[in-house]
Amino acid sequence: MPTKGAAIYAAPFVCIKERSLNRYRYLLKKIGWSVFTIIFVLILNFFIFRVLPGDPARAGIHDPRLTREAIEKIRVRYGLDKPVINCFQSINPVELGDCGINPFDTQFFIYVRNLTQGELGISYHTNRPVTDVLVERLWNTLLLIGAGQILSIIIGVIFGIFAAWKARTYIDYGALLTGLLAWSLPTFWLGIILLFWGSNNGFPIGGKITPGISSYPFLFRAGDIAKHMILPTITYTIVFMGEYMLVMRSSLMDVLSEDYILTAKAKGLSTFQILKDHALKNAMLPIVTIIAINLGFTVAGAIQIEAVFSWPGLGGAIFEAVIRRDFPVLQGAFLLIAVSVIIANLIADLTYSYLDPRVQSE
Repeated sequence: MPTKGAAIYAAPFVCIKERSLNRYRYLLKKIGWSVFTIIFVLILNFFIFRVLPGDPARAGIHDPRLTREAIEKIRVRYGLDKPVINCFQSINPVELGDCGINPFDTQFFIYVRNLTQGELGISYHTNRPVTDVLVERLWNTLLLIGAGQILSIIIGVIFGIFAAWKARTYIDYGALLTGLLAWSLPTFWLGIILLFWGSNNGFPIGGKITPGISSYPFLFRAGDIAKHMILPTITYTIVFMGEYMLVMRSSLMDVLSEDYILTAKAKGLSTFQILKDHALKNAMLPIVTIIAINLGFTVAGAIQIEAVFSWPGLGGAIFEAVIRRDFPVLQGAFLLIAVSVIIANLIADLTYSYLDPRVQSE
């Protein structure tokens, strides 16, 4: 028969075990919902581009001289001659019944099969696999926008912390004004201003690398790419820095007004200790959400920045696909962006549970 002392000693272990179970349940729940959402997006991604009016073969190939036979060959090449799903030649249902169509020889099944093989179709404009087109542009986007995101997060969070700690002083008012101005600046306008400034100060004004240096040493080419990144990275950093700074300032000011912060001050803790041990972890929750959302959409690139500086990124590919009605590229880009946002939000939820364990019990 257990004694009272044994029960007392066992209680902490029971609590630890219960917290671990809650953590695993929370983790499985979030992963399960993310998987369900991705499956829904995969299905929606298939149908959303098939409810558009018109013939995709004619829309993607802008040539009025095409004969009916040539258009039919194009439809066969891209699998547009097959029914969307069993007994559905298009999104509008035909007479249902035993239509005699093999369900494994439909556009939907081919779409699912290709996804399992990492294939997203063939571009109407370039006749290249969509996967190759997106991956090639994605690395350029991650290189540029990733650098801008990291800088804007670091600068915005640091300035937001400093402004909140010096609240209602000239430093805070100056930081607040700077953040509002940075956040409200039109991206396209700021990019053009920096483009004119850079052209007069020796900076590259377009592209990713100077033509004709592909045979140069790696370090020389890397330095040239870094030089081309300066102006677009500055543009991206300024625009997003204001958002992070304002949110961090507001969140930290709310936390610093809590009673437990006043208690920490009364105990004689230093400013650094109060921020590190008590305030920052709670104040970072809204920042984590914004970072996750922005990082999720980062794969789409900053279309305006890439357009101004002629950067060959994913945003530019999406813009070109819209102009050319290249539906396979748009479908692949939509899928890539949606999955990235879902994964980024999953990471944010898991980070939330680390910063605030109370989230796991909700």
